Amino acid sequence: MNIELRFFASVREQLGLGQERVEVPAAVATVGDLRQWLGARGGAWAEVLAEGRALRMAVDHEVASADSMLAEGCEVAFFPPVTGG
Repeated sequence: MNIELRFFASVREQLGLGQERVEVPAAVATVGDLRQWLGARGGAWAEVLAEGRALRMAVDHEVASADSMLAEGCEVAFFPPVTGG
């Protein structure tokens, strides 16, 4: 399955990458699976995407949770929590 990844704000700065297209293995079916798979790249990826680290995710512009399902061609965004004022 091919997925478009987008990284915003401090996530983008830490990874040094704003977007990427990836082909994920069949075992990657949810956003949580994707986060774990990307974190296995090590280095900054492991740090930024670590389990328990505050991170927001969206699939096709809708807020997603770790158990949100992925689909061919979807866009997954990772970004830090935001606050308003």
